[in-house]
Amino acid sequence: MQDVDIRVDLAEAVPARQLPRRWPLLLLGAAVLPGLVLVVVGRSLDEPAVQAWRTVCLAVTVQALPFLLLGTALSGAINAFVPATVFGRLLPKRAALAVPVAGMAGVVLPGCECASVPVANSLIGRGVTPAAAFAFLLSAPAVNPVVLTATAVAFPGAPEMVLARLLASLVTAAVMGWLWLWLGREEWLRPVVRHTGHRPGADRWTEFRRGFQHDFLHAGGFLVVGAMAAATFNVAVPRSVLDAFSGSVWLSVLFLAALAILLAVCSEADAFVAASLSGFSPVARLAFMVVGPMVDLKLIALQAGTFGRAFAVRFSSATVVVAVVCSAVVGGVLL
Repeated sequence: MQDVDIRVDLAEAVPARQLPRRWPLLLLGAAVLPGLVLVVVGRSLDEPAVQAWRTVCLAVTVQALPFLLLGTALSGAINAFVPATVFGRLLPKRAALAVPVAGMAGVVLPGCECASVPVANSLIGRGVTPAAAFAFLLSAPAVNPVVLTATAVAFPGAPEMVLARLLASLVTAAVMGWLWLWLGREEWLRPVVRHTGHRPGADRWTEFRRGFQHDFLHAGGFLVVGAMAAATFNVAVPRSVLDAFSGSVWLSVLFLAALAILLAVCSEADAFVAASLSGFSPVARLAFMVVGPMVDLKLIALQAGTFGRAFAVRFSSATVVVAVVCSAVVGGVLL
């Protein structure tokens, strides 16, 4: 019996005439329906806590949705239009060297953590070593020009905070890539079956549509689940809890790292949230900005839906530890 490649081409698995003709309506429904449900629920329950939960959930979803669209569109474009040989030419042959190069690539690509997951999945499907794809997944949301500019605006007159965020994020991404090369196991990684690559003679725009449709519909549901969890935390935890941890240097770092995971603030906006936490030390606020774009509730959900729960649990846990350590070391030197 011949082995079957898990990267099944949808063009072979599903005949073209059986594909849904109303896919734009499906995409629109996936983008709008969760918000409409939340609005209806919020109006039916006028309690202030429910209204606050609805506001936060909608804010996280709406904030992340454009970047999710950007990421899934980029993922579909990579599959349909970019030859697989391009990645072989751009990245070093040795995986250990490809990891930091992929991490540096995040500096030039604007995007959010929601966008990085489908792009990383697409890169793996095109033959890029998973370690390099994961380094890009972690670095792109934290070190792209939009995020660094927002950090400079949120911390005026403090260029050392921008530099610390850049260095701590890049080091974390590289270390995690190398850790995957050293300790990662193939059985932990279970990418979803998706349309991958260009088939000779097939229409590239059709392939782009299929890849974009699949990734957006798949990731959008996990995004909404993560947003609902983040909103629940925002409503349930009182402000007094935040003040209780600000007096201890180490507890404040750990607390803001955990807070970044639970709040799930988009990386383009988290610098302003960190700047508002003026009662915490600069190192703690740096940890908030380094951990958040790499590990938060919606990102964990997206990773679990894309690569499998076994991968998401191990990779996210290790990333938190490495990101906190890198933030403490870099922040201790620069801040």
